[in-house]
Amino acid sequence: MTVDTAPGETRQPLVITGVEGLRDRVGSTLGVSDWVTVEQEKIDTFARLTGDEQWIHVDPERAAAGPFGATVQHGFLTLGMSTGLLWSVCTVDGFAVILNYGLNKVRFPAPLKVGSRFRMQVELAEVRELANGAEAVYRLTYEVEGEPKPCCVADLVFRYYN
Repeated sequence: MTVDTAPGETRQPLVITGVEGLRDRVGSTLGVSDWVTVEQEKIDTFARLTGDEQWIHVDPERAAAGPFGATVQHGFLTLGMSTGLLWSVCTVDGFAVILNYGLNKVRFPAPLKVGSRFRMQVELAEVRELANGAEAVYRLTYEVEGEPKPCCVADLVFRYYN
């Protein structure tokens, strides 16, 4: 996958500092990532690494006659990109350790076809203070260019420790 930006454009992530900074942004949209183009080579690599080599992902000829008219990216590949895309939207400072704690809800409402472009919108849905840090829930919505439905929606949970 390649990330598309305008020539000379450098997007700087939003910097959030500490628990107070997280709390101040609950309920707000933090930003959106750059557009990412779906490439067959990356789908094939993911398929080999995970053993999910179903034809809908890796056989362009057969997939052309299938339900979507093209191969589609694995939902878990899309989801796996969430951390990198999140860090392109925002970073959180003021903690010693940052951990991806898991996911609360994940759905793949629409296919993500090869050659299409997508980007991830990030909302800070919830912050909960912990004895030694904080837990943040980011609501992720993956928009597909020119399509009415997102290809993925998920609640990503991170923990920040002092």
